[in-house]
Amino acid sequence: MLRHNLLLIIRNFKKFESTIYINILGLTTGIACALLIFLWVSDELSVDKFHEKDSRLYQVMVNRQSGTGVQTEEMTPAFLAEALEEEMPEVEMAVTTASIQGFDDIRLTVGFEDQNLKEMGRFVGKDFFNMFSYELLHGNPEQVLAEKNSIVLSETLALKLFKSADAAIGKIVTLKVKEEGFVVSGVFKDLPANSSHQFDFLISWDAYKEFLQPQWYGWDELLYRTYILLPEDIDLDLFNSKIADFIKTKYKETPDQLFVRPYSSGYLHGKYENGVQAGGRIEYVKLFSIIAVFLLIIACINFMNLSTAKAFSRAKEVGIKKSMGASRRTLMLQYLTESYMLTLLATLFALGLVIMVLPYFNLLTGKSLSLIFELRLALAIVGVVAFTGFFSGSYPALYLSGFKPVLVLKGKLQTGKGELSVRQGLVVFQFALSVIFIVAVWVVYQQIDLIQTKNLGYDKDNVIYFDSEGFQGIGQDLSFLSEVRNIPGVLHASGTSEIIVNPSAIMSGLSWPGKNPSEEYVFNGAGVMEGMIELLGMKIKEGRSFSYDFQSDSDQIIINEAALEVMGLEDPIGQVIDFYGDAEIVGVVKNFHYKSLYEEVKPFVFVLERGAMQFMVKLELGKEQESLAKIEEVYKKFNPGYNFNFKFLDQDYQALYASEQRIGMLSRHFAGVAVIISCLGLFGLAAFTAERRTKEIGIRKVLGSSEWKIIKLLSGDFAKMVLIAIAIALPLSYYLTGNWLNNFAYKIDLKWWYFAGAGILTMVIALMTVSFQSIKAALANPVDSLRSE
Repeated sequence: MLRHNLLLIIRNFKKFESTIYINILGLTTGIACALLIFLWVSDELSVDKFHEKDSRLYQVMVNRQSGTGVQTEEMTPAFLAEALEEEMPEVEMAVTTASIQGFDDIRLTVGFEDQNLKEMGRFVGKDFFNMFSYELLHGNPEQVLAEKNSIVLSETLALKLFKSADAAIGKIVTLKVKEEGFVVSGVFKDLPANSSHQFDFLISWDAYKEFLQPQWYGWDELLYRTYILLPEDIDLDLFNSKIADFIKTKYKETPDQLFVRPYSSGYLHGKYENGVQAGGRIEYVKLFSIIAVFLLIIACINFMNLSTAKAFSRAKEVGIKKSMGASRRTLMLQYLTESYMLTLLATLFALGLVIMVLPYFNLLTGKSLSLIFELRLALAIVGVVAFTGFFSGSYPALYLSGFKPVLVLKGKLQTGKGELSVRQGLVVFQFALSVIFIVAVWVVYQQIDLIQTKNLGYDKDNVIYFDSEGFQGIGQDLSFLSEVRNIPGVLHASGTSEIIVNPSAIMSGLSWPGKNPSEEYVFNGAGVMEGMIELLGMKIKEGRSFSYDFQSDSDQIIINEAALEVMGLEDPIGQVIDFYGDAEIVGVVKNFHYKSLYEEVKPFVFVLERGAMQFMVKLELGKEQESLAKIEEVYKKFNPGYNFNFKFLDQDYQALYASEQRIGMLSRHFAGVAVIISCLGLFGLAAFTAERRTKEIGIRKVLGSSEWKIIKLLSGDFAKMVLIAIAIALPLSYYLTGNWLNNFAYKIDLKWWYFAGAGILTMVIALMTVSFQSIKAALANPVDSLRSE
């Protein structure tokens, strides 16, 4: 029986080749996209989940109350980990981590003999390897960070410096932070790509504490990350209520409250609004999961429509089988088997297509995904086949098996209104989704264009920056900058403690005349050298810029308009505020966007410094290469043994929106796929409609109908369906894109032509698809059309 059914299925595949090809193409494309999205979603969900103690790992967070609301920070006081471990019995382990020079992506020169390599590192507590499952190739987790002169290298770094991991142990490497160097106590396996934190070496937190200056370890200074290990059965709400006011036991005036979140949730659920978790990258995971399902549904709709449209061609087969005793259940099983066979075939093609396009997909997403057959992927493929096969085959199976044999064999079977309504409704659904995709892509690209072209209040173009590692104090910094300014093509040169794009420094405890003592405000800030305001092209609204010509400027500050608004000072120039001692306001700059455009501009404070952690140089357009070569010469003269590594400031700005740009690019591709699959189905339905109306077309032409009227007749019904789809999709797309734009403090206006353009584009594509078959039918010889009947 099975062999008989398989032979029938193969015979039907041959009989309806064109329909089968369209179905396979649509299903292959839809399944391939769904599998690509599955790989991406699976990778996103796996980030930081590889730690053995994942269910017990937590990060301590801070809700900082201010006059403008609650600001959630992942940075905490320096000695919080030690205090929690000592005073909270629930805390089994706690570690502090600190970035090099306070920047997560700063690379420090690691030296051995004549080799100097720029690498990323962290200072971490001694229990770091006991809490986190980073695999040690050499060294004991209990001991590798026990000594303050210990350093643990990645396998790749050990190979670069010592040719092998074994040879690294016991060697002394040099770092700027400690003249006598560090002893290599361990080597860890290179971090997996799904680790949210990436680093090349680790140094003991005890080493960091040696040069920790008093102003850096106050309980109101949030500069470090704290991670803790809690029992498996911890009541998290109860624990959060216990630690909420923990900092107040150390510093009564603090506005800060603590809470913990699962460590592995930080990557996907990192967004907070007014102290409440409000999404994050998880929104993209949900979005693309929905897109995957919709693409599969669109492909399934093609199958359902074409299968039911071809039902009349199989009506006699059904009638004969039923008259010979075949039950409806048997027929349904046969047609579902056909659906599953077609789905399996399409899945095989889809796997091949995924392998082909995966390198390009990785380029788009910035990931290193691979099609490794593991249980999770196998289950996903089985799930896709089961869903697609059943969803696409169920309605045709019900429809075909429901034919009455008497009517079929007498040739009295006619298309019912219900069948037409279902088929038309499915076409409308397909194209409605396609229109929503097109509008969404359009809006995303317009918003990204606004982000890239908006006046930020400072000039980020042709500005490079590089760290001051190796420079020996203030005098050398000033001499270096003086020589750089004389290089042809250099417009400005200065130094800063913070890169202006997305700075991490947070200041609190400021006081000014008229301030309400019960209210606390949070400021961002940076220490800058002379000329930084001019280098960045910021506009002075009141007062003046910094100058070393004024000896008093070491105790003076410049604020932005947002800070002035918070302070409420009518005549700010000359006002003295309490800023770690008395500080006079000498200038006010116009607001500038130093954070993402998701946020409104917040208060910012500039302080004059005579040294820098980072140098910044503004280059003349068209002379970049020559200027960079000269800057490198000067850098190596002042800083021999160190490599000149620089970055462009505008690249940092673009990095703030890397996710949006990738989402926009992916959405554009998937929108194109949705339109193509929908048009494939429309093409097949148009061909079938023209075939079924061959006799009618012949008669109409004999009676004098023109080709244009025939084309209009055949295209009209499809045009109506697409118009209905557009009418449904446009309000929905307006609502959805409007909600997405609400995430931005600065956003585009939704113009009417975004929606009109998407509707017109969809209609044009649909009519072009249908017109091919309509024109072909209209130009056919009516004699041949009538003879075919």
